Amino acid sequence: IVKEYVLKDPKEDLSVISRLSSREREILQLLAEGKRAKDIAELLAVTVKTAEYHRTNLMKKLKARTLADLTRIAISEGLTPL
Repeated sequence: IVKEYVLKDPKEDLSVISRLSSREREILQLLAEGKRAKDIAELLAVTVKTAEYHRTNLMKKLKARTLADLTRIAISEGLTPL
């Protein structure tokens, strides 16, 4: 048991969400709630381009192909209710 614990990759214990910054989690939650980049930009006082940049980075980090994938991840990780 100890040998398995020592050899275990610590990254395996991290949830997908724990690897995101607080800003990325916030944007993921807003996207999952149906907010557009323009809405997110207004809420967070950033440019639309910045909001889109965060969305693109989230999709890369979470290996999501669509906004629906991001929404599914946010729901499964408890960031937003169904």
